[in-house]
Amino acid sequence: MISGRHNRTPGIAVLMIAAAAVLTPAGLAQELGGCPMLPKSNIWNIAVDRMPVDPSSARLIEGTGIDKNLHPDWSEVGGVPINIVPRDQPMVDIEFIEGKAESDPGPYPIPPNPAVEIGEDAHVIILQQGTCKLYEIYSATKLANSSWKGYCGAVFDLRSNALRPDGWTSADAAGLPIAPGLVRYDEILAGEIKHAIRMTVPKTRRLYVWPGRHFASRTDDPNHPAMGQRFRLKANYDISGFAPEVQVVLRALKKYGMILADNGSAWYITGAPDPRWDDDAFHAMHNILGSAFEAVDVSSLMISEDSAAARPPQ
Repeated sequence: MISGRHNRTPGIAVLMIAAAAVLTPAGLAQELGGCPMLPKSNIWNIAVDRMPVDPSSARLIEGTGIDKNLHPDWSEVGGVPINIVPRDQPMVDIEFIEGKAESDPGPYPIPPNPAVEIGEDAHVIILQQGTCKLYEIYSATKLANSSWKGYCGAVFDLRSNALRPDGWTSADAAGLPIAPGLVRYDEILAGEIKHAIRMTVPKTRRLYVWPGRHFASRTDDPNHPAMGQRFRLKANYDISGFAPEVQVVLRALKKYGMILADNGSAWYITGAPDPRWDDDAFHAMHNILGSAFEAVDVSSLMISEDSAAARPPQ
């Protein structure tokens, strides 16, 4: 349903309307725009380094691409930008097309010239300060009358663990929020990423697992992962040769892992564009192959299938 494939057009600038992350005394980025990036108890924010390997791990890694390279999908212009708007941002009408039945209706607080993801997915991500509501649109287009249209849209309360209705998509095929899984440069400066990272793979199964809410596939092939599947970088993978800023991401991939959120390219992990990214340093991540990862079983952390709240790992 939603491709997740990101085609970049060189030379096109992307504006990121950014607010500085709120730093704790320990220097950890906990908030964005004065809002939590979901509660601390949310499965996105739970470490999985001590969770068991999924029994299907070997075949899921093989099916995803054991020889495929890890790809950090962010740069000065590449990635998914986050637009941060004030509480009193005027609301704008938006019409949803094919995904209307599973979309949260407008209006949305879309600024006059928001940063839009470059490529066919054309995501528009808006974080509204004060309300801490996250508005996410897939395939967004501005119309001549200054209203908008999109394939589908979802609204998340960043202070809540509520999931989408069962079976509903979002601006991502898995029915999950996008912004909480993005790598942000402020987190690199803070020295630690404290959440799972959004990822894509080429083929998924006609199935979703918690916290996923929606599938986007016609195959039941068990060699392909389900939407919502958690992966992590193996604990024994040596990251000492990578640049310090790259090690921040790799430590997060070991501790918090990745959540499969959309169909796309193999082992693509998503971040927000920022002029401070050192593309040469992060290009070294391409040396990491699918064989360095393993699927993780987080099912024991689930409290309710309709909530993203998770039990603390034992």
